[in-house]
Amino acid sequence: MQVFHKSASALSRSGKLCKVSTRGRMMKWFRWVWAVVTMAVLANGFRVAMYVVPADRDQGDLSRILYYHVPTWCGMAIFFAINLLCSIVYLVVRQSNRSLALRADALAVSSAEMGVVYCLIGMATGSIWGKAAWGIWWTWDARLTTTLILWLIYIAYLLLRRFASGPEMRTLAAVLAIFGYADIPIVYMTTRWFRTQHPAPVFFGGPNTGLDPSMLPALFWNMAGWIMWGCLIVSLRYAAEIRAQRGAESAAVAALEAA
Repeated sequence: MQVFHKSASALSRSGKLCKVSTRGRMMKWFRWVWAVVTMAVLANGFRVAMYVVPADRDQGDLSRILYYHVPTWCGMAIFFAINLLCSIVYLVVRQSNRSLALRADALAVSSAEMGVVYCLIGMATGSIWGKAAWGIWWTWDARLTTTLILWLIYIAYLLLRRFASGPEMRTLAAVLAIFGYADIPIVYMTTRWFRTQHPAPVFFGGPNTGLDPSMLPALFWNMAGWIMWGCLIVSLRYAAEIRAQRGAESAAVAALEAA
């Protein structure tokens, strides 16, 4: 009877491993397809932005950097929002549902990394535009200053994740993420609340704002491509973080058994 139970247990573990392996192969193929489609969308976005849509009447070809500046800002807002939601989920369920809490934590840190990258790209493209339009790389304008503060907050979040450990680290990081996201509406509203050197809002800025319809295809193609690329990288980092969590738990169990 004992042999029978051991055999049944072994068969159960084998079945679970087979399901995990099949799911892993399907995710691998899905990521490859997603990557190919993403590259195609980004390539078409570059073609439309550089060769199809007309140059701006006032800024000329300098305006084409908008097709990369705006999508990275949108991507930043999306991935920081995901980080916020996952951090809240972690704080709510960390005591009652450890598995869900760890998955939310893994997605939180993965999306924060992508948000930091997009924030950096947004500041870099903005500085390039500023050098050409204003003659300077940087100014302590309200929009730029609050954006730099936002980037530094999430850098602090990632440093906390890197150099601290244990469940307390995850809790502190989740609280910091909620605090950090509070700066995003401030960044967005700076051009409405203050007299800034930064250009007035192009979208939802009131009368006589917005893009000419002929420029929208380039913006939409690049926005889709950059968000798709961000989702791909986040999925890879999420999978790596889940593997790291499982490895840490296995090491902890082995240490307890050895003790």
